[in-house]
Amino acid sequence: MRRIFLAFINSLRALNHMARHEKAVQQELVLLLLALPVAFFLAPSFVSFLVLIGAVVLVLLVEILNTAIEATCDAVTTDFNKNIQIAKDAGSLAVLIAIIVAATTWGYILINTYWLS
Repeated sequence: MRRIFLAFINSLRALNHMARHEKAVQQELVLLLLALPVAFFLAPSFVSFLVLIGAVVLVLLVEILNTAIEATCDAVTTDFNKNIQIAKDAGSLAVLIAIIVAATTWGYILINTYWLS
């Protein structure tokens, strides 16, 4: 139980750091806070609400992993390295894909609910 508690404390410390210092995470946290009431009022069902919010949480999750990749790469070296560039670019691509998935999810649910029905 102690290990789980310490892991929780470490997670809160990471969230606090990212919320204070990482612009992309700050933007996505604001997006999540805005998405909660919008999805609550626009989602046609509770399951749709969960899917809409899950899509935004996915973007935040991938951004957190991307930040971890970047921090690890920067801890290894700040000099140019082709492999580090590939790792950082791949993390950025993952964020882009998550954003596309989230936008597509929101578009699909809202268009099918309010435009095609």
